[in-house]
Order: sequence, then C-alpha cells, then structure tokens
Amino acid sequence: MKYERIIRAMTNEVWAILPSKLEEIIGVMEARVNGVAIDADKLLEIEAARRKPVRNGSVAVLPLFGTISHRAGSIESSFGTSSEQFGRDFDALMDSPEVGGIVMDIDSPGGTAFGLDEVTTKIRNRRGEKPIVAVANAGVFSAAYWIATSADELVVTPSGMVGSVGVVAIHVDQSELDDKVGLKPTFIHAGKHKVEGHPHAPLEDEARAEIQKHVDMFHDKFVAGLAKNRNTTETRVRNDFGGGRVFGAKEAIERNMANRVATLEQIVSEMTGTLKPRRSTRAAAERRRLEANRVI
Repeated sequence: MKYERIIRAMTNEVWAILPSKLEEIIGVMEARVNGVAIDADKLLEIEAARRKPVRNGSVAVLPLFGTISHRAGSIESSFGTSSEQFGRDFDALMDSPEVGGIVMDIDSPGGTAFGLDEVTTKIRNRRGEKPIVAVANAGVFSAAYWIATSADELVVTPSGMVGSVGVVAIHVDQSELDDKVGLKPTFIHAGKHKVEGHPHAPLEDEARAEIQKHVDMFHDKFVAGLAKNRNTTETRVRNDFGGGRVFGAKEAIERNMANRVATLEQIVSEMTGTLKPRRSTRAAAERRRLEANRVI
C-alpha cells in the first residue's frame, strides 16, 4: 500500500519532465507495488544523482543529475536532485569567499514543477556576483533546462541536447483494475471538488478542465521564466523553443536556447584560467588589519 499511495501522489502532481521519464518513474513504482526490486543499473543511477559539489581551485562544480523534485526526502528525490537542496548548495557556494565561479554540471530529464520558479529566480538574481555557467552534459530537459537558463551562460556539450519546454500531468483510471480485484472504493468527503480526479473512475470533464488550468498556469510561469533568463520575449519562447521538442547543440544555439558548444572540462579550464585565487576570509581580514595600522 505504501507505493500505491506514492503513485497516486505522483499522478496528482504537475511535472516539467520528459514524458518518457515520467512513465519510467511510475513504472518503477508500479514494479515496487508488485514486489519487483529495482535492478542494479537503476541503483547506480540513483547513487550517481546524489553527488555533491566539488572544487577545482577557485571553481566549484555544482551537479544537477537525475529527476528533480522540490524537497529532499520526497519520493522523486530518491531518483535525483532536490531543487530546494540545489538552491541551498548554490547559495553556499556563492557566499563562500573561496569560490570565484560556479559551473553547473547538468544531466536531467526534468522533474516536478513545484519549487522551480523559486530556484531559477534565486540563481538569476545573483548574476554578476560571480561567473555562473551551466553545462548541458549531456541531456538537459524541461525543469532542468529552466534551471540551466538562469546561469550567465548555457553551454551544450557536442553530443548534448536541450529543450522539452512544456508541462504534463497524468491521470490513471484504475476503475477496471478495481473491478477485476474486487475493490469498490467509497469516498466520504466534504467539499464539492475534494476528491475530483481520483483514480477509481474515468476523468470527468470538469476535473480535466481543472487539471488543465494548473498545467497551463505552470507552463505560463515556465515560458515567462525562460524569457527572462534568455533575455527574449515570451512569444519567441513559445514560437522558437520547440513547444516540448528537444534539440541538439547546433540547433539549440540557432534558436537562442543556448550560447555555445563546449565540454565540461573546457569550461572548468577556461574559468580556472580566468579567475584569480581568492584569499581566505581570515587572510583578508588580517591584510585589512595590517593596512589599517600601517604608518604613513
């Protein structure tokens, strides 16, 4: 019953993700419901998605891998990254006097829509304090693309792809399955619309319209955020950014969805060569004290 509740919760969320990845996630949860263990490759994928920021001199590489969820500890974050935690890691690096620049190493199909506006606004508002470069290394889609565009510059690896600008929600009608296993759920509730869209009956037109309203709302936020991040108009985002399609590096640049082609190693090397090593806070304070006490 644990994973059945998780599946219901997932189908009630609004997602900015590759549809194929969302189907995969739900498939994994359904396998757990049926007692099927996750295979070794999936466990390795989950572990890889939990990498922490690393330093290369004064350059910090901040990873964003796997499916994105809002809060750490939610079921989706077991497959990837919490946007809330990513934002905290980003702030810590921006506030560190030892870090001169940040490279966001991103490989993600996207994730839930909750929390995205907040983290992308946070990153965009700190432009100018330190260099911030996002690298699509190699697939950066939907929610992850929104986050990537909030950097000063978005670089795509030669084999990389970006896009999937869109929002999706899923309703699963399991009424026929209920009949087969002999279940007859009864909802006792207050509030006319409290249980609309539940999975134990076909989706009614009024409930579908309400879900569509939420999808459209998040999509409008997505488009507006991309327009700000890429310094363009919402009309151009809707017309040129593919409406859910994905693009290789060359076409993404032609569409103003990215800035240039380079590898992660090239970007880190460039930034390391550009930035001067920063003094530690203690060393800087001591230097200021000596200068203040200097006799002229």
